Amino acid sequence: MEQTATVDYGYLRQLVFGLSQNVLDPSRDYLFDTRLTKVLRHQGMSRLEELVQHLKLRKDPLLERSIAEAMTINETSFFRDSRPFELLRTDQLPKLIEARRSARALRFWSAASSTGQEAYSLGMLLLEHFPLLAGWNIRIEGTDLCAEVVHRALAGRYHRIEINRGLPARFVVRYFDHAGEDWVIKQEVRKLCNFRQANLCSPQLPFNRSDDRFDVIFLRNVMLYFSQETRRTLLAAIHRLLAPDGVLFLGSSEQPADPSIWTAVLAGGTCHFKPRKPS
Repeated sequence: MEQTATVDYGYLRQLVFGLSQNVLDPSRDYLFDTRLTKVLRHQGMSRLEELVQHLKLRKDPLLERSIAEAMTINETSFFRDSRPFELLRTDQLPKLIEARRSARALRFWSAASSTGQEAYSLGMLLLEHFPLLAGWNIRIEGTDLCAEVVHRALAGRYHRIEINRGLPARFVVRYFDHAGEDWVIKQEVRKLCNFRQANLCSPQLPFNRSDDRFDVIFLRNVMLYFSQETRRTLLAAIHRLLAPDGVLFLGSSEQPADPSIWTAVLAGGTCHFKPRKPS
C-alpha cells in the first residue's frame, strides 16, 4: 500500500493506547500500513492519511474500535508452549480437583483467547485425562478484545494448517469433525467453553460478581506492550478474581508488576504464580 509522509502515526498510536492500553513504539509504525488494509477497504479509502483525517473531523467509536482490534496481536495455536498444560495435567489439576471434591466445580479463564485454541486445549486436556470430572460444573471462559476472533472462537472451525500446529493426531480424530479443508470442534468440548468480547484494560473486568472466582487463569503474552502501570492495575484485578489456591500462567517472558502479591513457582520447566495476601 502506497503511503505518504503526512500520515499522523502518533495520532493512531494514541488512539490504540486509549482503547487497548497497547504501547506501540514508533519503530513499529509500519504495522499500521499492513494491519489496517481491511479497515481502509471497508471504509472505501485507499490511504491511511484519509482515515486519520476522517477520525480527526468526526468522532467514530465503532471505527476507532475496529482500528484498536486490528492492531491487537492474535497469534495462537493449540497447546501453545505445552509446558503449562503438562504442569496442569501432572501437578496442579490433581491438587485442585482434590480441593474441590465437595463443590465439584472448576473455573478457568483464557484472558486473551484469540480464536479459541487455548480454551479448547484446556477442554480437551480435561476430557482426555480427567474422566472423573464427568458430572462436575466445568466452565472455561474465553475473552478477547477483538470481536472478529471471538466470533471465530465461537464457531470452533479451524483450517487444517491451524490443526497441524500443536495437536496430537489422536486429539484431532477424537475431538474434531472433518469438514472439507476445515475441522470443527465437537460439542463435548464446545459445551465446556464460553467466549465473549472484553477489554482487559477497561475500568471493570468482565467478571465482577462476588462468586466470580477462577481456579486457573491464563494471561499469556498479553502484557508485552502494556505500560508498567497498566500491568499493575490489571494484575491487581486478576489477583482479586483468582482463588487463594489458584494458578496464574503468564507468558514465558512476563512477570507480575507487583511481586508483593504473587509467589513465583518454578516447576515442570515453566513458571506459574500463586496469589498471596497483600502485606
